[in-house]
Amino acid sequence: MRSRLMATCMAGAALAVFGMAFGPADGRAAAGDDVFGPLPADTATLDAYKWQNRPVLLFAPGKDDSAYAEQMRIFETARAGLAEREVVVLSDTAPEDGGALREAYGIDGFTMILVGKDGTMKLRDHAPIPAAELFARIDSMPMRRREMRE
Repeated sequence: MRSRLMATCMAGAALAVFGMAFGPADGRAAAGDDVFGPLPADTATLDAYKWQNRPVLLFAPGKDDSAYAEQMRIFETARAGLAEREVVVLSDTAPEDGGALREAYGIDGFTMILVGKDGTMKLRDHAPIPAAELFARIDSMPMRRREMRE
């Protein structure tokens, strides 16, 4: 399943989330330094990220989807800004796996969803968005404003 849930455009790249790499057995974290990872089909909640990270979920009909590729290019160039805002980008590019969150959100085609640290959806779009737009949305959130003051 892991090979079908590609998180980056680089084959064989280590998959990690803020100091935690995804292990081969369960898709849960182990050590690393990246902001990109897979969204395993059996992930039913984002509780593991609550109050720690701002998940951005990327759903696409396949890893070669043009909207997905464009959004990943945008995010790759904005890696530092994503890390600064404690964003973790989780990708599901295998609709045939019947992912639990894909079904819960009623995904059809390319969809990007920003989830706040509180676990609620903050943004949903069906087209790639510029990093500046995502950052502006995050930076306007009360929790992020508090983080910037500290």
